[in-house]
Amino acid sequence: MSLTRARVSPDLADDESARRAEHSRALDRLTRQLAAIPPGQPVRLGKRTSNLFRQRERNATPPLDVSGLDRVLSVDPVARTADVQGMTTYEHLVDATLAYGLMPLVVPQLKTITIGGAVTGLGIESTSFRSGLPHESVLELEVLTGNGDVVLATPDGPHAELFRAFPNSYGSLGYVTRLVIELEPVRPYVRLRHVRFTQLSEVTRAIDEIMQSSADDGEPVDFLDGVVFSASESYLTLGTWADTAPSTSDYTGADIYYRSIQRLQTDHLSIRDYLWRWDTDWFWCSRAFGAQNPRIRRLWPKRWLRSDIYWKLVRLETRYHIVGRVDQRRGRPAQERVVQDVEIPVERTASFLAWFLTEVPIEPVWLCPLRLREPAGPDASGKAPWPLYPIAAGRDYVNVGFWSSVPVLPGAHDGDVNRRIERVVSEHEGHKGLYSDVFYDEAEFWRRYGGTDYHHARQAYDRDGRLLDLYDKAVRRK
Repeated sequence: MSLTRARVSPDLADDESARRAEHSRALDRLTRQLAAIPPGQPVRLGKRTSNLFRQRERNATPPLDVSGLDRVLSVDPVARTADVQGMTTYEHLVDATLAYGLMPLVVPQLKTITIGGAVTGLGIESTSFRSGLPHESVLELEVLTGNGDVVLATPDGPHAELFRAFPNSYGSLGYVTRLVIELEPVRPYVRLRHVRFTQLSEVTRAIDEIMQSSADDGEPVDFLDGVVFSASESYLTLGTWADTAPSTSDYTGADIYYRSIQRLQTDHLSIRDYLWRWDTDWFWCSRAFGAQNPRIRRLWPKRWLRSDIYWKLVRLETRYHIVGRVDQRRGRPAQERVVQDVEIPVERTASFLAWFLTEVPIEPVWLCPLRLREPAGPDASGKAPWPLYPIAAGRDYVNVGFWSSVPVLPGAHDGDVNRRIERVVSEHEGHKGLYSDVFYDEAEFWRRYGGTDYHHARQAYDRDGRLLDLYDKAVRRK
């Protein structure tokens, strides 16, 4: 039985040697596949899941088969670490670690995000105000580089340059095949308090205060995120570990989690249900498919109330434009996709939100406070801790997430709203994730995303340019 296919008992640990042997064979297959791709042909992963929203050029080159790299190899409950293959989803990783009373320090909110994807791309959640981002709890990275080598990168080893440059590289420096990550102990339940605010300045002031003290009104805060429904209705959800619960809610069926935030002041969830509270309705995006309509929801199979099902529907629409064609026949305007996560310094967040809520017709909006775990900023050599992830050490931020579409108004063009958002994010000293549409010109892009460090690492680990570079992937969508 695989650790990643069911809830796992620690007595399965004696299968570890077999799993490691399978890992070695999978690595051998992968390196041979890479070597067999002719020079000049694009190299891609054949992942079963993806949470990227960039449309990419289609090509006939067979993707690398990474199906043998999706398992948890071991969990060490004493050292509080997990040794896990790069294509393992967080759903399977959490199943493995919870069996030991542990969890990753940051668990991104969607079940099918892979740990390798979160480390090389974007990953964030309600522990990020105290635990940073997923790549910060990585102790070692095993990477298949563009050179065709498998290297072990650690913070202080011979491949420390790759270790630092890997976060936010989106597979353009290589593919993570195995990681060792830190874990933290869990308790059975999370007690939630949904605190309402009527002014944007109030909610961001509260975020700032809680980030400084990890407490509110004398009660510890272990998890922190929020939702903005309008300029006059915002909520922070303050989560606290609990050993008992008077009762627990279930948001995997008829009830919808984000609506409970407006309805309840307190709530309790099991730790597993808390970690996946956003997945059932893909935050609130399931409404686009009618899944929040009570009549449709009664008929919608519970096993299909998952983010990956909605993502498959999005891919079908992207490919066949069914809804777009119906809207066109009905005389409705074309839609511009606005799917972004941007990180704004906490002291500038109220101003950004005020602009956004006035100018961009999207609601609700997610808030997720974060700070890097490294408090000291650049090291003695002047190097930033994560050169491709442009968050300043020692500064507090709020991730603002908005995922919808807006009408393309007469005289406007597809992409105009996203470009305005990029400009205003820059004006607020923030930056944006690269998992969706990006419009920066090349000079601006490399200025923002560690160009010098990136190109130095690329020359070392992909000297023949076999992998697409980060600008080609993020902006040119190759």
